[in-house]
Amino acid sequence: MKFHHIGVACKNIDEEISNISKIHNIIKQTPTVFDKEQNAELVMLTLADGTNIELISGKQVETLVKKNITYYHICFEVEDIDSEIERLIGENAFLISPPKPAVLFNNRKVAFLHVSYGLIELLNSN
Repeated sequence: MKFHHIGVACKNIDEEISNISKIHNIIKQTPTVFDKEQNAELVMLTLADGTNIELISGKQVETLVKKNITYYHICFEVEDIDSEIERLIGENAFLISPPKPAVLFNNRKVAFLHVSYGLIELLNSN
């Protein structure tokens, strides 16, 4: 597993991009997309140091945002999403959302699991 990005819940993506740009140097930004599989609006920001931040807005994170919780998930890129899910379940992880195509990542498969330290997203590398 290789770290890919951190997912941040927000109420309004454009406002959050503005806030982040006051703190960090954003060098790259994807178009904002609506992913019907995730029922959320998404955008990926790349900071000058290479860190990726995914902003998530919509029903999927509404409850978190109302509680002022912005941390949502950490994403790891994996070569074989199915075998990694199987391995993590063997380590007491719980599958939240099985693999499905993700618009933001050119329809590469993503899956969400709950592990001891919170929610993680797995992103298939191919």
